[in-house]
Amino acid sequence: MSYAISAALQSAVFAALSADIGVSGAVGDAIYDAVPAGALPSLYISLGPETVRAADDKTGSGAVHLFVVSIITDVPGFSAAKAAAGAVCDVLHDGDLALSRGRLVSLRFEKARAGKIDKGLGRMIDLTFRARVEDQ
Repeated sequence: MSYAISAALQSAVFAALSADIGVSGAVGDAIYDAVPAGALPSLYISLGPETVRAADDKTGSGAVHLFVVSIITDVPGFSAAKAAAGAVCDVLHDGDLALSRGRLVSLRFEKARAGKIDKGLGRMIDLTFRARVEDQ
């Protein structure tokens, strides 16, 4: 098992989301690895935490990454956040992403959690995806 493909996977996810017209129609270019300081747009995407476990087999090294993509809005109501979440799922579920290192074997939607934040004034949807990767 190796964590070495993690950066390549994250870069590919960021690139795929940034290039998609459905995602950009929902959030523009407000896709962040690290949320910037200062004023934020009313709706944005944040690449979140991940959990990785070994998935080696007799053909080589591999790993399973469970990673979170969050849709965050300061708007009371889920409509815009759910539209953005749907666009993210359209891009990533069964996505065929090219990695700068290794190979993406599969990418699947795992689960979602939607909730209120900021004392009920905003909304957040956490989408969890499962990526199986191999190091080549």
